[in-house]
Amino acid sequence: MGSLNVSIVTPDGPVYEGVAQMVIARTKAGELGILSGHVPLVAPLKIDIVRLKVESGEEWVAVNGGFMEVNGEEVNILADTAEREQDIDIDRAEKAKQRAEEELSRAKEQKVDEVMARLALQRAINRIHAKEHN
Repeated sequence: MGSLNVSIVTPDGPVYEGVAQMVIARTKAGELGILSGHVPLVAPLKIDIVRLKVESGEEWVAVNGGFMEVNGEEVNILADTAEREQDIDIDRAEKAKQRAEEELSRAKEQKVDEVMARLALQRAINRIHAKEHN
């Protein structure tokens, strides 16, 4: 099995640079598994986990939207925000989840900003999932 050069970058800078045997990401069209030699594509990403199959096992990165570009032997992800599982502060993520749930509850009562509250909740849950997958 060949390898892929993988780069995950946010507006704040690089989050991951390395080599993987496979990249699994959830796009707006569904989940994609990318192997070496994959046809070129550009796909919008959902708020979800990007799983990187590496020699030592698997690495998870919580990605909050963006785009994935595949070009044969390279996968470049341009994400709105992203965090590697080892960089996630679980206490901070849990507090963000709680705040988002409270905002969502208030938004439903007041019928305002429900979409923003749902997105905040989805991002918090995504980070928690990435950190606790083991």
